[in-house]
Amino acid sequence: MILLVQAVGALYGLLAVIFGAFGAHALKKTFTEEQLRSFETGVKYQMYHAILLIVLGFNLGFSTPLESYMAYCFLIGVFLFSFSIYGLCISASKGKKWKWLGPVTPLGGLFLVAGWTLLFYSFIAHIV
Repeated sequence: MILLVQAVGALYGLLAVIFGAFGAHALKKTFTEEQLRSFETGVKYQMYHAILLIVLGFNLGFSTPLESYMAYCFLIGVFLFSFSIYGLCISASKGKKWKWLGPVTPLGGLFLVAGWTLLFYSFIAHIV
């Protein structure tokens, strides 16, 4: 589990840099300002959580179900949240918006919130 979290965290970070550069240069000509802002939001959230996954991979042993659930929430949440935003923006810029991705973004956000909630709980569990 540790290797999975670290590897996917590194992959998400790598892709965030690539997508960020792609958005700043290549997509600037085809995206509206709103689409560009949305795309950048996806990139930012992806990078924030890539760093978090790497930190968790170095600091947790994933010996408890709580730690594993937390990691899965972040892994799935980033994929659903950021990548659905990318799909929505790119498809809209081509005039064929994939509306079915609309509900995927908040679902990804819920996974991210769940991951942060589990992380918070892991810090206060011994107090409560």
